[in-house]
Amino acid sequence: MYRIAIEKLYRWRESKRRKPLIIQGARQVGKTWLMKDFGSKAYADTVYINFDSNSRMAELFASDLNTDRLIMGIELYAGRKIDPNNTLLIFDEVQEVPRALSSLKYFYENAPQYHIVCAGSLLGIALHEGTSFPVGKVEFLSLYPLSFKEFLMATVGERFAELLDRQDYSMVTSFKQTYMDALKQYFFVGGMPESVQSFAEEKDFNEVREIQKRILAAYEQDFSKHAPIEIVPKIRMVWNSIPSQLAKENKKFFYGLVREGGRAKEYEAAIMWLCDCGLVHKVSRVNAARIPLKAYEDLKAFKLFIVDVGLLGCMTGLRQGALLDGNDLFTEFKGALTEQYVCQQLQTIDDLGVYYYTNDRGSCEVDFIVDTGEQIVPVEVKAEVNLKAKSLKTYREKFNPEISVRTSMADYKKEDWLVNLPLYAVEEICKCDEWNSEG
Repeated sequence: MYRIAIEKLYRWRESKRRKPLIIQGARQVGKTWLMKDFGSKAYADTVYINFDSNSRMAELFASDLNTDRLIMGIELYAGRKIDPNNTLLIFDEVQEVPRALSSLKYFYENAPQYHIVCAGSLLGIALHEGTSFPVGKVEFLSLYPLSFKEFLMATVGERFAELLDRQDYSMVTSFKQTYMDALKQYFFVGGMPESVQSFAEEKDFNEVREIQKRILAAYEQDFSKHAPIEIVPKIRMVWNSIPSQLAKENKKFFYGLVREGGRAKEYEAAIMWLCDCGLVHKVSRVNAARIPLKAYEDLKAFKLFIVDVGLLGCMTGLRQGALLDGNDLFTEFKGALTEQYVCQQLQTIDDLGVYYYTNDRGSCEVDFIVDTGEQIVPVEVKAEVNLKAKSLKTYREKFNPEISVRTSMADYKKEDWLVNLPLYAVEEICKCDEWNSEG
């Protein structure tokens, strides 16, 4: 499978200001595979160290963090010499040995010639728990499940992804059925690498569903194994409430749906834990649409989406038959899967702030508002055939954006201030600056 993130790793390798790199992301999104794949393609040798239950490495890093001593210990452990220019050092599950995280500062300051990539499925939590962490001495890369574009590459071919990249919408429309069929499959399969690889090879939805169940079970085990014991029940309750939260017409998170009479202070720590794990995306409301959007964030109102649309379908018991029911799949659960899908694609775009908007009266809600750094773009998600953009019009009258986006199963079309963007092309929203020059 091809992961777009590997291009960032190549750029990191060639950078003159290279720092140790930390890859963040939820469990089973492919961090280990990506690091090893990169090592095999870009280096003569790779030394892989998994810190989970690794007493020898724990002892090595427990003493002083002199980089010469650490490299000698790693060479003894690997049984071979490390060439700084041609060896990739991989530290996996690095949060299990906090001093290994701390050592990155010294590698950056005293031995920057070494190429070090780290990952850990619970790294976000380790960082928030006050691990001695060298701010400014490392770089970060976030990894998510495969995007729809990556799914296209894995299942129907790179040329279909290239058409979207080029924004050749006349050709895209000619092959619309291929994109629609692939999108339906993606709604069921999702982007977890193991699910995608199984589907690409076997085309067996039953096997995909079994893989998804195993992944969800592993997440549940993580709750018990790694979270503070006092919030484990609350983490489970929040996690299990997300499908019903998203199945509402108004997808704002309500604590009362977690437990009758539930209050924010009871569940804030649980939500933060899930966010730090990378298992949920928290999309906050903004009460105005001006740059920077973060300055107008309403911290009390938010939506929660999970890491992957396929896992959401598994949690809700989405049946295979829905794939055959025309476009009904996109309206299942009041469009919850479609909004989850759009959120998931937006999260993969670098440096894109993702929020949603409602006015104070609640008479206007725009599903997503994105901050590209250059402009604010409202995005309305339409799962059904009705394409009236009432909220977008109300929003436009107030904030007058250069471009507004309505994403649905309709073909691409730009009409004055409104761009109709097909759901299967939603990742191209990062190129919205180019639409301003269109007629």
